[in-house]
Amino acid sequence: MNLTDIFIRRPVLAMVISIMLLVLGLRSLVSLPVLQYPRTENAIVTVTTSYYGADPDIIAGFITTPLETVIAEANGIDYISSISQNGISTITANLRLNFDPNKASPKLMPKSIRLSISYPSPKLMPKSIRLSISYPLIHSVRF
Repeated sequence: MNLTDIFIRRPVLAMVISIMLLVLGLRSLVSLPVLQYPRTENAIVTVTTSYYGADPDIIAGFITTPLETVIAEANGIDYISSISQNGISTITANLRLNFDPNKASPKLMPKSIRLSISYPSPKLMPKSIRLSISYPLIHSVRF
């Protein structure tokens, strides 16, 4: 007499044991404690430059491209994306995971960004450069 013969002859016993295992598994899943969440910081540095009255081609050629090359030299940059619109250039630099944005480099400061770019004429120098660092929200789900 095998173990399987008992469950074949008594299907109600097999159902009761299966339901009991399911209930105990769900109960243990709900009561399983989370001891520690990993610390992750993913900083995003956004550099917004405004030059009123310029079309996107001039913004991309004289402002966005030189700024991207300066920002790409900073430590801890993972990847860069940029948008050039009428009068506004927005460059978004994502830092590597858990990299301290304060250690990124002094090249990300607006004064050093402004000084490190050689503009063909003073008229093309952007009117304002704004730098902001943000941390995107990470959602956690617990059952």
